[in-house]
Amino acid sequence: MSLRRLARGNQVVEFVLIVALAIVLAFAIQAFIVKPYRIPSGSMEPTLAIGQRVLVDRIGNDFFPPSVGDIVVFHPPAGAADQVCGANHYPATEVCPKPTPQEATNTNYIKRVVAGPGDTIAIRNGHVILNGKLQKEPFANFAGCGGGAPDCNYPTPFKVPAGYYFMMGDNRDMSDDSRFWGPVPRSWIIGEAFATYWPPDRIGFL
Repeated sequence: MSLRRLARGNQVVEFVLIVALAIVLAFAIQAFIVKPYRIPSGSMEPTLAIGQRVLVDRIGNDFFPPSVGDIVVFHPPAGAADQVCGANHYPATEVCPKPTPQEATNTNYIKRVVAGPGDTIAIRNGHVILNGKLQKEPFANFAGCGGGAPDCNYPTPFKVPAGYYFMMGDNRDMSDDSRFWGPVPRSWIIGEAFATYWPPDRIGFL
């Protein structure tokens, strides 16, 4: 075998190895560090629109608990799509107190953390009352929540259990969230959405 042919063979092997390594790194990054997600619904409008794409920090969730105000991607409880509450029966003036025990591992939701472990939450016309204080929420859309709309008013305070987080969409009248299927345990949270990269005119940090 000539030296030229041997060198060409080595180049092919090197190229294949580089491509394989790049593929492995791409999968590793998505699995453990940063993963892209597409927004499937209007529940987070006006913050995030349908079809918009965000980057989610997966590794930070292992070291730092979510904070109120964070936008997170998580697995909802089984039955969330049908608004199944774990207890199945609860007063109309109260949010769902407990999710179903099963995690919907093949489904991803994106919402905002509005209350954390030990916090007390009530909801008035879509506005969050956290630990007795009405929250300033300039990011949210409250259209449709006036006039005593039942899905926007839960006057009975609810204490979030230890290790759980209460999620709500920014589009308060059009969001399927913890009001209907309960708070989410930290182990079901995938990570925090920290930036949007598509479409180009909405690139930026969240």
